Amino acid sequence: MLTVQHLSILNNKDLRPLINDLSFTLAGTERLAVIGEEGNGKSALLKAVVHPELLQTWADVTGRIACPGERIGYLAQESPQAWNEMPAYAVCLANPDFQDTDTGELAALCRSLSMDPELCWAETPFGSLSGGEKVRLRMLLMLCGKPTLLLLDEPGNDLDIDAILSLEKYLLECRLPVLYVSHDEKLLRATATQVLHLESLHGRAEPRWTWAREPYAMYVDNRRRQLDRQESLWKADQRERRIQDEKLQRIENAVEHAQANISRRDPHGGRLLKKKMKAVKSLEHRFEREQENAVERPAEELSMYAMFQNVTPVPSGKGVLNLQLDRLTAEGKVLAAPVRLQIRGSEKILIIGKNGCGKTTLLKLIAGMLEEDTSLRTAMMPQHYDEGLDRAKTPVDFLNTDGTKEQATQIRAALIAMKFSRDELEHPIAALSGGQKAKVLLLGMMLRHPDVLLMDEPTRNLSPLSAPVMRDMIRGFPGAVICVTHDRLLIDRWPGRVLELTAGGLIPDRSQTF
Repeated sequence: MLTVQHLSILNNKDLRPLINDLSFTLAGTERLAVIGEEGNGKSALLKAVVHPELLQTWADVTGRIACPGERIGYLAQESPQAWNEMPAYAVCLANPDFQDTDTGELAALCRSLSMDPELCWAETPFGSLSGGEKVRLRMLLMLCGKPTLLLLDEPGNDLDIDAILSLEKYLLECRLPVLYVSHDEKLLRATATQVLHLESLHGRAEPRWTWAREPYAMYVDNRRRQLDRQESLWKADQRERRIQDEKLQRIENAVEHAQANISRRDPHGGRLLKKKMKAVKSLEHRFEREQENAVERPAEELSMYAMFQNVTPVPSGKGVLNLQLDRLTAEGKVLAAPVRLQIRGSEKILIIGKNGCGKTTLLKLIAGMLEEDTSLRTAMMPQHYDEGLDRAKTPVDFLNTDGTKEQATQIRAALIAMKFSRDELEHPIAALSGGQKAKVLLLGMMLRHPDVLLMDEPTRNLSPLSAPVMRDMIRGFPGAVICVTHDRLLIDRWPGRVLELTAGGLIPDRSQTF
């Protein structure tokens, strides 16, 4: 059992509370999904349970966390930097639990993760593995420790569709309590038996949490109905208040008019008007007391606002890309041969495929080709955000490319519309969450007014509120798009070609339902 009592986490850099007085328990085979907007403290919550010392440099943590006798299996959102230069097999052999796991157990774990066992013995540097291969390997090493409680931070990130389905199956069958952060709505609907929703209201100054002991789909539906009902009650209350205010105003106007025109020779009438005015003031005070107990408008976090502006569609006859590649290679290994791709005009190309098949390698190669075409403006969101960001700079300093006060003001307004707090605008990019880094990259792309978008897993760290905005922006982008993704909701209703990268090259998708 995991017990959390009165947990509060305060960002002591800007004195912003992330979590306030949170209490919940997790036991048995419950799967508690932690959801919420970027920067609301989801990863901080998991770290407070398993590695509270990681928060000491920037947060004050109070409360009680207890999980006596439990062996915690923790999957962090990012892998250790020290692993990147090590061969994959060395990373495995450095883990004592891996060495203590017999070959039969290891094979069974690999099957449960839809993972090739040969990955454990690969000489490829860990940093050169695909995002999905890294996640699978880290999951394997975690499970070798035979945990009795799982804490998973974005376990579905970068996994191909087969691996995501295997992850769903594993979570449903593992018979362990699981506390996990996820933005994958289909994964949440398939696996979550409870929901912990972390919100930040009123300019990200007031944290709120909801612990719902019901499946994710039920929570979303019930929450929507509750918010809609409260909104209706608030609107009805507002209408009633307007009617009361208008009635009171008419009476006051009538009495004031009568007072202004009454004759001094009518003292009786004057006394009656004074009584009438006293009654009006009494009625006004009663209305004011009633308004103190008026129905409150439901407080709800809103989705980010972002859009590409001043983008002209690429003329339909213009060639954007003519890729004629005999073979696609990485680390001396042939990944696909041959690879052919032609794009004209504002085509939308979606590339899917298994982890390690070369999708990111291909997208980087295409980016290099397009950068040489001076007739097109290209903007790219890399899979690993740090490749496109300066971690030491603040978001405003990084994006303010011309150094003017006017552009800095525009950038601040745009980031606030993307749900950044004013304090977060002054934080170094290194201190931002994964989803916030994605938003900084997105705004940088928007400022370039590109003709062509290159997107590598653009929704991987975005919340269920922000991800739909990103999906709609990509699908509706006026120019050309080349996008790599495993996001099943982005694949749904894609407006252009869907291609799968295989060993034999790019082929039309099989149009399977996920």
